[in-house]
Amino acid sequence: MTTKRPKLMGTQEIGIRLGSISRQRVNQLTLKAHFPKPAADLAQGRVWLAEDIEEWISLHRSETTGRRAKS
Repeated sequence: MTTKRPKLMGTQEIGIRLGSISRQRVNQLTLKAHFPKPAADLAQGRVWLAEDIEEWISLHRSETTGRRAKS
């Protein structure tokens, strides 16, 4: 029996996924109340469930670039 492991993302992976934004900008975004809570806080840094990040991106993408979402 195999157990499915959740896919995780750190700040570097999130930055890449958001179009190569800086880790500093990712850290700013993670402080917002509507950003997903980390799945774990490790010695190497915080990690998030990739599915939570993908959902957040689909809802808030324009906030990361400073552009308004198209209506």
